[in-house]
Amino acid sequence: MQKTTKKRIGLILFLLLLIIPITVFSQGYSGKNNANSNKPNQENQKEVPSFQEASVHDPSIIKAGDTYYAFGTHIDAAKSTDLMEWSNFTNGYTTPDNTLYGDLSENLAGSFEWAGEDDSDSAGGFAVWAPEAVWNEHYEHEDGSTGAYMMYYSASSTYIRSAIGYAVSKDVEGPYNYVDTIMYSDFHEKEDIKDAGSDVNKNWKNTNLPDLIEDGTIEGIRDEWFLDNGGYNYNDFTNSIDANLFFDEDGKMWMTYGSWAGGIFILEVDPTTGQPIYPGKDGVTEDGRMIDRYFGTKISGGYGRSGEGPYVNYDEETGYYFLYVTYGWLGADGGYQMRSFRSENPEGPYVDAAGDPAILPDSLDNGIPGNKPDSLEHADHGNKLMGNFLFERKVGDPGSGNGYGYMSPGHNSIFTDPDTGKRFLVFHTRFPDKGEMHELRVHQMFENKEGWLVAAPYRYAGEELAKVNRQDLIGDYQYINHGSGITGDLEKASYISLNKNNKISGAVEGSWKKTSHNQAEITIDNVTYDGLFIEQWDHSSESYVMTFTAMSKEGVTVWGSKMLDKTDGEIVEDVVNDLSLGDIDNVISNVTLPVEGTRNSEITWETSDETVVTDSGEINRPDVDADFATATLTATITKGDVSETRNFDLTVLPMKEAGLVAHYPFENGLEESTGNFDSGASTGDRLDNSGGTITFEDGQLGQAAAFDGNSGVRLPDGLISSDAYSVSLWLKPESLTSFTTAFFGATDANNWISLLPSGTDDLKNTMVWSGSSTWYDANTEMTIGTDEWTHLAFTVADGNIQIYINGEEKYTGSDFPNVFTNTSAKFGLGVNYWDTPYQGLMDDLQIYEGLLSPEEIKNITDSNE
Repeated sequence: MQKTTKKRIGLILFLLLLIIPITVFSQGYSGKNNANSNKPNQENQKEVPSFQEASVHDPSIIKAGDTYYAFGTHIDAAKSTDLMEWSNFTNGYTTPDNTLYGDLSENLAGSFEWAGEDDSDSAGGFAVWAPEAVWNEHYEHEDGSTGAYMMYYSASSTYIRSAIGYAVSKDVEGPYNYVDTIMYSDFHEKEDIKDAGSDVNKNWKNTNLPDLIEDGTIEGIRDEWFLDNGGYNYNDFTNSIDANLFFDEDGKMWMTYGSWAGGIFILEVDPTTGQPIYPGKDGVTEDGRMIDRYFGTKISGGYGRSGEGPYVNYDEETGYYFLYVTYGWLGADGGYQMRSFRSENPEGPYVDAAGDPAILPDSLDNGIPGNKPDSLEHADHGNKLMGNFLFERKVGDPGSGNGYGYMSPGHNSIFTDPDTGKRFLVFHTRFPDKGEMHELRVHQMFENKEGWLVAAPYRYAGEELAKVNRQDLIGDYQYINHGSGITGDLEKASYISLNKNNKISGAVEGSWKKTSHNQAEITIDNVTYDGLFIEQWDHSSESYVMTFTAMSKEGVTVWGSKMLDKTDGEIVEDVVNDLSLGDIDNVISNVTLPVEGTRNSEITWETSDETVVTDSGEINRPDVDADFATATLTATITKGDVSETRNFDLTVLPMKEAGLVAHYPFENGLEESTGNFDSGASTGDRLDNSGGTITFEDGQLGQAAAFDGNSGVRLPDGLISSDAYSVSLWLKPESLTSFTTAFFGATDANNWISLLPSGTDDLKNTMVWSGSSTWYDANTEMTIGTDEWTHLAFTVADGNIQIYINGEEKYTGSDFPNVFTNTSAKFGLGVNYWDTPYQGLMDDLQIYEGLLSPEEIKNITDSNE
């Protein structure tokens, strides 16, 4: 080669190095992947993200300095510097040393005069809900200084008698000082009307309305506020909770609020005072919506249909105001779900992707006031961002557990990072098979080609939106279609394939394509969904995977999560290696036999001895004093033309003789007196924590264990291993708290029983509670007293449960779940995995194999009195 040619080649290479960023040569497949590479490369996984969970219901997000804060119901709050690792920093309703409000009762007394403290269904406590935290640089303090963090909170005593108040602070973490109560609901025309269990007179004159009328702010009471009987017109007007404050593009401040019934309203707010600018007169918008002199302009919902937790966010990039509303009921079975609408103006009108208005039509007005949870005709209004879903982990899939999914995700806020432009959806959610336990979640949101925002399938893990490789998109996916229904049903993923020829096959058929750098166009059954492809962290497989999120013009969202490329042989091998039947050396109950593995692989079963175990998993335990029995179950796993087998050798234990199996008398210690089990051990404030202190005092029978409200007792594993058992103990509670357990047993976090002296938030009675794979409330409809001894006993046999209080049967029921299906269940006194520990005394715990008779329970009670 001539020297001149070499020089030219060298010059060209040098110029290329100047033109092409060095990251193209050095960067592997990461959050900002190699956009110019044509080679698929998903082997180079990025750093594993770290998460720390916090529980904040109805979260309102705000950023102060480098820290994000989420404030929520029941005065819970958490903070984070990365939106992934959260830590709670508040102390709930504790007072007078409340983290946010100081002396809670005294500070918020102005709101509590109407609702929220030791009144009606907040008897014995407080009900402070759904706060909104906002920084307002224009707020003027009494000392003349400006700028405040403002907390607009809801105080409520019934599903409708509520008030919105606000408090301010110069520090985001408080303390917040009360300013005023600005909005009331459920006021009546009658002179003297009270709710059950309340001393509050609900006449309208006991709200802020008289002052507003007197100073001319509004022109008087409105007849339409009241029904013919003088009651509150909850058909047309709202529940005054769930305030949301925002600034529009011109700097004006607004407040949206409301829940169910009459719908969601909006008012302008004076930024210097935080006070609403009440319309003063009634009117109608150009598009026919109500303007009320007091409540403001209606922007969503109405006529008793679900819809609450409004949040309006002005999106500078799209130029739209987005309204988010949550439909359904907030419980795990309530179908809570987030919907979105948008408008060019803060006061509306707001419409969804199909052009349907957020305001519900008059055709839904039956003239009957009140909430209508079973009326779901508004399901087609609003873009459904997500509902109940599960990317189900089946046998053979990587990871552990049942997969990744949510139950009743809702009541969101929105944050847009001014530096990166990233948009975040912040909400609380419950989880499949985990009951009412809830946690905070953050998902990134993205704009599709129609200007609508869609939510990423997985929680935020620092991912970046980047150019994606077409070859990296081809393969098998778990697929979720969120539909438009308002339902508590769980939508489980199905399997689809995005094929090389741009066709979609599997559970659904259609076509797909990548447009631009990362835009996704998914067409299924002649419906096109527009969205994006983005790589995200999959919690089940603990790896980064390709995903898509897209929305149709009808407001329906679909998600996809890519699976690793596998042959049929590899899939069968994965199922064989992952298949498990639990503890097969100590079988005491029917065995669950999976019949489906990952990617529609089939599992069939054959038994070696039907007298021991059938090929459907039913067992026959030998009689008392007989030897154990053995049998082999053979699984055949098939995918396509590939099959393999795996054997499981079972040992079935004989029945146990009925009688006392464990006795903890608490005579200055935690020893077990029969010799069948080890002593108990003190634990911290959760069953699986360490530490804690248990002391001993005079009891009902000799000495008793004293629980300080921060400690519990861990009992030996396997204390109960039968579907027939009895539990007896004495309790002298110092305080009664919802969900606090006296006796707790669990085979895992989804299968447990709990003896609750004070019940749950909804069922405030002594009860035996079981969950969460199957929920069961054995409610005695009475509550034991504090500072006095009460004997509690319950028996379970063949699905029948009886509860006895002081020797008298107070509950009987059937179909109680069989929880203790192995010999390794965990047990505790005073603590579980989640809730406030027991405080008080406990004495003479006895555990029986089999069923104690009413006479035997009565004898235990009488002999120890």
